[in-house]
Amino acid sequence: MQVIGYVLIIIALGRFLAELFERIGYPGIVGEITAGLLLGYFLRDVPAGEMNLLAEFGIFFLMILAGLEITPDELRMGGREALPVYLVTLAVMFFVTLPFTNYSISTGNILAASILAVASAPIVVRIKRFFGEEYLHVALSYAIISEVVILVLVYVLASFEEAHDPSDLAITIVKQVLFIGGVLYVNYKIGIQHKIWLITQLRRLRSDEAVFGAFMILAATLGFISEEVGMHFTIGAFLAGLLLHSDLVGTRQYERLETILSGVTYGIFAPIFFAWRGMNFRAEVTLATAYFFLAIYLVRFLLTVVLTWDGRLLSSIAKATGLVSFGILGLLVSDLGNSYGVLTGELYSISALTSIGGIFLAATIGRGLSFLRRSSGKGL
Repeated sequence: MQVIGYVLIIIALGRFLAELFERIGYPGIVGEITAGLLLGYFLRDVPAGEMNLLAEFGIFFLMILAGLEITPDELRMGGREALPVYLVTLAVMFFVTLPFTNYSISTGNILAASILAVASAPIVVRIKRFFGEEYLHVALSYAIISEVVILVLVYVLASFEEAHDPSDLAITIVKQVLFIGGVLYVNYKIGIQHKIWLITQLRRLRSDEAVFGAFMILAATLGFISEEVGMHFTIGAFLAGLLLHSDLVGTRQYERLETILSGVTYGIFAPIFFAWRGMNFRAEVTLATAYFFLAIYLVRFLLTVVLTWDGRLLSSIAKATGLVSFGILGLLVSDLGNSYGVLTGELYSISALTSIGGIFLAATIGRGLSFLRRSSGKGL
């Protein structure tokens, strides 16, 4: 079968199960991942190279949309609450992983802890209707912080494993900091001095396709630079989305861009990405890893409830559910870490299982909270 045949099957089943799950109250992403898990058992000889490329387009567009969902000011304000929660969670998850390496510190511990502490920005965006808008900025800020950390960390740790000269690693980290800082500085300067000029130039573009094309050039350029400085290309995609927020480019241009991106992403590439990650789920699931996953989820969930407590039980549970959504990006980083030799054995299996299982648990709890909210007729 040609690659287009596999794409057809994946999109068709993914969209079918997404619609089915939507009808029973779950976000469509759960159906798309389920489609991948099912197809992994039945499809053989799938052209991995071509499918990996299409899946990378999926995470590329998903990270762009995550960037568009939040402005730098909202990220800064949400980050004030989210960053301490993330740092405490990361520390707790690090200590949780130590028994698997006989209480010795390794790069595997560090990467596994960052995966177990992650939340997925694309998934936070997709399930926001379960929790209401008030939780979104904190949860999305947490997700962005945690995703940037693991996407940088997996390459830094792989470089550390291979580094013959520590100065090379230090230079790489400096380049990454300068790149991210430079992009945010440009965003600040444009917002202060050239906002009206930018909006005027965008309005001169006659078609939505021209707006989309100009934005894709920016996103691809930042993605390319991200890889050149030793980071995952999706960090550049996210920064591109963050740059062109509605406050900077104007509501009309923002809506034109978001409409096209949403159709391309959720109609084509996101189902492929989520299904392909499900199809490549190869972690060895044993009773011990399943128990450990549930223990991790419970520990992190209760910890997050305590750290985000606002005096209202259901509201704090809603925030915790969003922040403990884990996410498919954790599975991607688990696979990358495994291929680099950083994450192996039980740590890999637990990281991969938690990334998948956390999504299903978050969606289930979110559905229950949504039902309680409708039944009471009050906000959380």
